[in-house]
Amino acid sequence: MVMSISTPVLKAIEVVGSQSELARLVGVSPQAVHAWTKGGAISALCASRIERATAGAITRSDLRPDIFGPLDATPGTEATKPAQLPLHRRNHDHE
Repeated sequence: MVMSISTPVLKAIEVVGSQSELARLVGVSPQAVHAWTKGGAISALCASRIERATAGAITRSDLRPDIFGPLDATPGTEATKPAQLPLHRRNHDHE
C-alpha cells in the first residue's frame, strides 16, 4: 500500500527522513513536529528553517502562504502586492 503524502509538513519529514531529524534540523522538539503533523501552527521562523532543512523542496510559502504568500508559478510576473491603506493627512497639509 502506497501512502499519499498530502501536507507540506509530511513531505518535509519524508525529505529529511524522520520527525526527529526534522526537529533536530529546525531546532524544535519532536513533540512540536508531531503537533505540526496534526495541524498545529508553524511559526514563520520555523517555516524558514524547514525550507532550509529541505534545501527548498518544501518552501516557507508552502508552509505559511498566509505570511509568505503563494509562490508565483509564472516566470517574469510580479507577486501580488497587498492593498495599501490611504495615508492620513495632517490639517496643515490641506492649506
